[in-house]
Amino acid sequence: MAASETHRAIEAVFRIESARLIAGLARVVRDVGIAEELAQDALVVALERWPETGVPDNPGAWLMATAKHRAIDRVRHERRVDRKHDEIARCAEVLGPATGTDLETAIDEDVGDDLLRLVLVACHPVLSPDARVALTLRLVGGLTTDEIARAFLVPEPTLAQRIVRAKRTLAEARVAFEVPRGAELRTRLASVLEVLYLIFNEGYAATSGSDWMRPALCEDAMRLGRILAELVPDEPEVHGLLALLELTASRAPARLGPTGEPVLLLDQNRARWDHLLVRRGLAALARCEALGGARGAYALQAAVAACHARARRAADTDWPRIASLYDALAEATPSPVVELNRGVAHAMAFGPAAGLAIVEPLVSEPSLARYHLLPSVRADLLAKLGRIDEACTECERALTLAHNEREQELLRARIAALRARDEGDPI
Repeated sequence: MAASETHRAIEAVFRIESARLIAGLARVVRDVGIAEELAQDALVVALERWPETGVPDNPGAWLMATAKHRAIDRVRHERRVDRKHDEIARCAEVLGPATGTDLETAIDEDVGDDLLRLVLVACHPVLSPDARVALTLRLVGGLTTDEIARAFLVPEPTLAQRIVRAKRTLAEARVAFEVPRGAELRTRLASVLEVLYLIFNEGYAATSGSDWMRPALCEDAMRLGRILAELVPDEPEVHGLLALLELTASRAPARLGPTGEPVLLLDQNRARWDHLLVRRGLAALARCEALGGARGAYALQAAVAACHARARRAADTDWPRIASLYDALAEATPSPVVELNRGVAHAMAFGPAAGLAIVEPLVSEPSLARYHLLPSVRADLLAKLGRIDEACTECERALTLAHNEREQELLRARIAALRARDEGDPI
């Protein structure tokens, strides 16, 4: 195998194995930053040796053994690395006056919930939402700093500093590397689910840039969701979120036209939907409901997505059912965005006037003042009611607020169509 091919194989293996490596090491050294350094050390050794020796039969075990020996050396010889001095000293206290054998035994113990511990630490509420997203993609998702920075359109140094600060915050807060129980676990899981939801949404509808979608982020969110569903199989909202992600992602192949232009839901060729993802999503939703989670926030949204997935044609969509689901969602987790979506559902089920009655009060909602979808939805409802001038004004406002270039193109086309309609031209 050529050296370049070996390097690609090493990078692929490390992406798959890095979360398990970091999780196993972090259980012992009690610091995700040090654990990541040890895992990176193992990667460097692999890059040096595997081009000559070939990729081992069990590369994950090889990397773990190498990282484990690095950890043993680090403690045994009390190697201190500038600002890590205090952290490593605390690790030594936790381990006691460990010999190399003691530490090796600790690392070789049943890892149990290691990966779940890592997910919960990366998404700890002590961190800001942006930091949780970055650290989760870095430690659990195996993405490089450059990949995360490009995905979220921020400079790489900015993203790198965000990750460094997140690790420092966790260390300074002495966040326990453990799985909480009961109510605390549910609270912490809510943070994890929120992070996966944010990652997926940015991939499915990019907030800015020239691409309407960033499919890799959707894939990462679903992969992490599947891992979480295996780690906590009896938590209904985990399956509810996974159902929502997979059912929504099933439409991705039909969301873009030949030149990358957006294709809206009602205009999509449903034969192009990923029906394997549909089946997986429906199965996850059934699992959620069987666990008694049908009224959870993610489960209700997944049920909406299931209504779309089950409709062979846009005209077959059960909009009254969707409207009732949004009514339940608004009661369970009220928010201006939920209310906006509820207005759309009621408009489709009961006519544009019914939808506009729900949407109009949102005009004075401060949190939606810069949200381009509010004027966009109002424009659609006003146009259906024949109030074309007002619809044009709202579309123009949406255009000034949208930051995604594809979204802007879509809005310009809508404005042109509305003006042509107002002038009596065929559209």
